[in-house]
Amino acid sequence: MSEMELPERESMEFDVVIVGAGPAGLSAAIRLKQINPDLSVVVLEKGAEVGAHILSGAVVDPSGIDKLLPGWREEEGHPFKTAVTDDHFLVLNETKSLRLPNALMPKLMNNHGNYIVSLGLVCRWLAEKAEALGVEIYPGFAAAEVLYDEAGAVIGVATGDMGIEKNGEPGPNYARGMALMGKYVLIGEGVRGSLAKQLIARYDLQKDREPQKFGIGIKELWQVKPENHKQGLVQHSFGWPLDLSTGGGSFLYHLEDNLVAVGFVVHLNYKNPYLSPFEEFQRFKTHPSIRGTFEGGKRLSYGARAITEGGYQSVPKVSFPGGALIGCSAGFVNVPRIKGSHNAVLSGLLTADRVAAAIAAGRANDEIVELESDWRDGAIGTDLKRVRNVKPLWSRFGTVLGVGLGGLDMWTNQLFGFSFFGTMKHGKNDAQSLEPAEKHQKIAYPKPDGVLTFDRLSSVFLSNTNHEEDQPVHLKVKDMSLQKRSEHDVFAGPSSRYCPAGVYEWVEKDGQPTFVINAQNCVHCKTCDIKDPNGNITWVPPQGGEGPVYPNM
Repeated sequence: MSEMELPERESMEFDVVIVGAGPAGLSAAIRLKQINPDLSVVVLEKGAEVGAHILSGAVVDPSGIDKLLPGWREEEGHPFKTAVTDDHFLVLNETKSLRLPNALMPKLMNNHGNYIVSLGLVCRWLAEKAEALGVEIYPGFAAAEVLYDEAGAVIGVATGDMGIEKNGEPGPNYARGMALMGKYVLIGEGVRGSLAKQLIARYDLQKDREPQKFGIGIKELWQVKPENHKQGLVQHSFGWPLDLSTGGGSFLYHLEDNLVAVGFVVHLNYKNPYLSPFEEFQRFKTHPSIRGTFEGGKRLSYGARAITEGGYQSVPKVSFPGGALIGCSAGFVNVPRIKGSHNAVLSGLLTADRVAAAIAAGRANDEIVELESDWRDGAIGTDLKRVRNVKPLWSRFGTVLGVGLGGLDMWTNQLFGFSFFGTMKHGKNDAQSLEPAEKHQKIAYPKPDGVLTFDRLSSVFLSNTNHEEDQPVHLKVKDMSLQKRSEHDVFAGPSSRYCPAGVYEWVEKDGQPTFVINAQNCVHCKTCDIKDPNGNITWVPPQGGEGPVYPNM
């Protein structure tokens, strides 16, 4: 069926359309209704329910929530049950660990006053607040297309068509997507969102900015034995199992009820195509200083998600005609703190303030240019500016010297308000940083034991990931011959290692290496869209409601 033959989309009109029920989107929705209860606000969420696709560490700085919902601490039923009581920073080699004195750490690294939470549960709680104010939330609807007027301004989004079969033709259960039209459209899809990517390209929002940088974060939730649990403990490490030229590190967060969130982040500017972030994470858990926490415990959940790491100098222009980028779609993560949700909430707030004022003034579908100075001159800009050189220093000088210089830079920013380094550049994007396989050695990873370490498929099973198999593959390879010629022949097939869900395989078929895409395994982490050395893979949303269903990540 061609575009001409498709039935007309049904259309719904709103004052504000928000894509993504994460901390940024829900905070913007709540603030809009706080300012003007008569505004019509809709939030689209591609997950089967709010929180289903939310994955983060997470230690949350509550400054954003304090501003959004003053007095929340006095309420019953909020998800902030575990305050941070202890902060540990470890440097690991293969057999030993060295704990860094807390006095050496810059003040902004202190987690006093922060909470260990499930960010998915936080989003479910925020969604209840939003709905109580009259916000319409539609989970299970993936925004698949941006709608423009004749002048090129954004006027809405369309949800994806349902019931398209693998051959691209409408099946017996075909239903055309909906058009949701708004005076302003806010894009809060999270990291590397498919619509944000299109908008950044269309309006050249990355102009005069550094390339965005990313990490891949892989997380498990464990129920541990009571004697191994220390509620309120936050522990970070760097070093082993990564080599000293590869950036990344770990977290262990002890929540309530003998739960421990353990995760590992690998910066996606790594060079060695044989590196597997998933395997490095499994290996990390076997360290003598780490494994004891999990002895006799049970793994409950698994997931993975890309993280924006470019920081201050990589944030694109956030406004465009008809809307704005908010939260991780703009890249407001503070890398050394491994925190972004406080800035996501604050970006939702400041954007909602401007949008509500514009609508009150009778405006629609124009560009709210003040948003740029709002974030740079406000709390988000202050938070990101003082850590802007930590990532480029680590990337340029490696773990030992780079982390040391980054710490020094944070101290000078804290004490004197300036940096010896000015504002450093990132240079290459993460796809360009991968080197040909001939420059590197294969890495021999140990086999999983099924007790402490696991394989990918049993891990994906715990993420409750599901996709209807009779639909077009949502991982689009632009040029399959390039994939063989370059990704396989030059880089030795890194997609089979960088993907934490076993989506990609190179298999022999009729004596030829063939690229196989197991799209049903996809946990929507977006790593392939970032790390493919040729930018040859594009992630687009599958049918709404599909992907992982994280209960409490």
